[in-house]
Amino acid sequence: MTRLDFKDAFWNTDFTAHVGYEIILQRLLDGRKMCKDVEELFKQRAQAEERYGKELVQIARKSGGLTEINTLRKSFDTLKHQIENIGNSHIQLSQSLKEEVKRLEDFRERQKELRKKFEAVMDTLQKTKVTMYKKTMECKKSYEQKCKDADEAESASERVASSGNQKQVEKLQNKSKQCRNAANEAEKTYSQNVDLLEKARIEWEMSHINSCDAFQMQECDRINVLRNALWVHCNHFSIQCVKDDEMYEEVRKSLEECVIDADVDYFIQNKMTGTEHPAPVLYENYYDHLNSSSRSEE
Repeated sequence: MTRLDFKDAFWNTDFTAHVGYEIILQRLLDGRKMCKDVEELFKQRAQAEERYGKELVQIARKSGGLTEINTLRKSFDTLKHQIENIGNSHIQLSQSLKEEVKRLEDFRERQKELRKKFEAVMDTLQKTKVTMYKKTMECKKSYEQKCKDADEAESASERVASSGNQKQVEKLQNKSKQCRNAANEAEKTYSQNVDLLEKARIEWEMSHINSCDAFQMQECDRINVLRNALWVHCNHFSIQCVKDDEMYEEVRKSLEECVIDADVDYFIQNKMTGTEHPAPVLYENYYDHLNSSSRSEE
């Protein structure tokens, strides 16, 4: 497919119109807004990741579980530790996202500075071209009017010359000569302004072409940078998902070592109070006790 270029597609037959150039500029401004929109999305996502990470750290540190024992206690402590690690990992991710935002901001400002340089040159050349065009059209109008005046004066002189009125003939001839001289001067001024206008047009045209090339390069760079930024953004979260799963895997490994019987045995071994049961309470007859005491005294 043949590549289309800005420099071939944004011209206008109206000498003083710059619609094509303005359309390109608007595209660059729209692109700048898109950069800001991406930056804002990244900022908000970074803030969300930071909040999420800090909340996970707080949850892990306040979750208790101190009354549990042995292997289940170890698994629960592992879970808390990994939740805190995940929280810190998301805080680190938020920092990476902030760095992405900073890179985009720097890129956007560099593009703005370069665009402004071309804009300043183009604005000057466009104003010069329009001003020269208006002046040239005024000179043309003056030149055409003076040619008409000279033609009319010469015709009048020729008509009077046939009448034989010498004084009137000389007067009209002088006027005719003055009008022709004025027409010649107007022609000279008009021609000079056409030349100056052509120089202004050529300079503007070259600058327009150069600006179009620079602006197209800017647009290509912007699309490339944003595409890569969005790609990297997605990669950050893909990697984060893997990291989260790796940390949860440590918890699962710990849970595999959680043995119910071992925890019960541990509790018994550390908290046992004895293996001997209390003896049964037997019935004792009061009088049997008294008789026994009496015999003992005898």
